[in-house]
Amino acid sequence: MAAYLLGSLSGGVILGRLRGVDIREQGTGHAGGANALRTQGYGFAVGVLAIDIGKGMLAAWLGHEFGSPDGPFDVAALGYSCILAAMIGHVWPIWHGFRGGKGAAVLVGGLLIMWTWVLPVLLVVWICTLVASGYAGLATAAMGVSLPLIAWWSDAGVPRWLFAIAAALFLLFTYRENLRRTFAGGEARMERARVLHRIWRGGRG
Repeated sequence: MAAYLLGSLSGGVILGRLRGVDIREQGTGHAGGANALRTQGYGFAVGVLAIDIGKGMLAAWLGHEFGSPDGPFDVAALGYSCILAAMIGHVWPIWHGFRGGKGAAVLVGGLLIMWTWVLPVLLVVWICTLVASGYAGLATAAMGVSLPLIAWWSDAGVPRWLFAIAAALFLLFTYRENLRRTFAGGEARMERARVLHRIWRGGRG
């Protein structure tokens, strides 16, 4: 419950109120870093990401600190459960009318505490997908889907394995509209990020 309430503190909404705006009424209507960047610029988006990543870190730390050495609420089980609870709070924040972001930044923050070495791998997946497609939402969904594959490859324990599956399904759900628009050809594309496409076209030219 503490992790959920912590996750419900939306960086986009809080910083938006200080600026006198509600970014949920602009752009895509979400309170996450991507919409913050799209509607308010880089400085604002960095602040939003710092808060959202930070609350993911704090939620994971709480689970890590209060988990017992054994039993159903051991360090790993409680730590990963707190990350998921914070992600739920971020998407459906009780403090902000249950309208929040999509949970990716909170996941990254939690992984910084509970599964640090996986982040460089996820970053590679995200960057490769982005430069190949130009779709940030698709890149984030691919990052999430890669988590269970990494857990399988690294022979992770049961708590980490279950967390990886749950996190992947969660991101697929929260990014479902992005994926639907991507495959329908209606998603906004970051053309500057399509490095591979430009190289391919340049080679053909």
